[in-house]
Amino acid sequence: MIGATLAWTAGATLAAISVTFGIARARRRYDTVDTFWGLGFALVAIVAFGLSDGDFAVRLTVTALTVVWGVRLSAHLHLRNRGLPEDPRYARIAERGGPGRIFVRTYLMQAVVLWFVSLPVQFAQYGHGFTVTAWLGVAVWLIGFAFETIGDEQLRRFKADSANRGKVLDTGLWRYTRHPNYFGDACAWWGLYLLACTWWPGAATILSPLAMTFTLARGTGKPMLEKGMRQTRPAYAHYVERTSGFFPLPPKKS
Repeated sequence: MIGATLAWTAGATLAAISVTFGIARARRRYDTVDTFWGLGFALVAIVAFGLSDGDFAVRLTVTALTVVWGVRLSAHLHLRNRGLPEDPRYARIAERGGPGRIFVRTYLMQAVVLWFVSLPVQFAQYGHGFTVTAWLGVAVWLIGFAFETIGDEQLRRFKADSANRGKVLDTGLWRYTRHPNYFGDACAWWGLYLLACTWWPGAATILSPLAMTFTLARGTGKPMLEKGMRQTRPAYAHYVERTSGFFPLPPKKS
């Protein structure tokens, strides 16, 4: 039953975030939670797959897509953070309130958000078969996964070239949106939501992709990143004027 699955995934998420916090304490790097983010979704999908009894094709598809998305994102964030100093946001929280405060405000909060956002993945495990909506979900997920994967790789190559230090990436996908990776993330989760829409309780989880999209576009994603970019790269203001903030659009003329 879906109720038992929700309870088991909540317990698994809480256990996993507690272990992650222990690893972070041992490493003295609280940004370990960034690596956990994608893996946490993969864990929820696998637990739900093992407990559910819906259409096998839908269960297998939504689990595979979630695991692929989560593992890629976690690997990307881990490699990005490796060799860099601790994220100043986490450092400030730890300094002001100690380990207990950062566990509650950062780790436990992320676990709650993760579980809530993953509701479409959990409900999709009880779907009634592949419908047109499900196929549309796969297509939207593929578009999103391509956007974030290609966008992250373009940014990695741009940063790896020392000649680009202090410059702003405005080519490739970054020519059409200032955040192809965030847009891709949002698309991936709307795709998973559409896979959950093979039965009406799955369709009722629409607040989950809405929450993810809001977080990326208006919450802790895009606004916080752009604030730092404006302070460190003078050319970023002009880039903002001509480039869409989220949805890919042709750039405005200067």
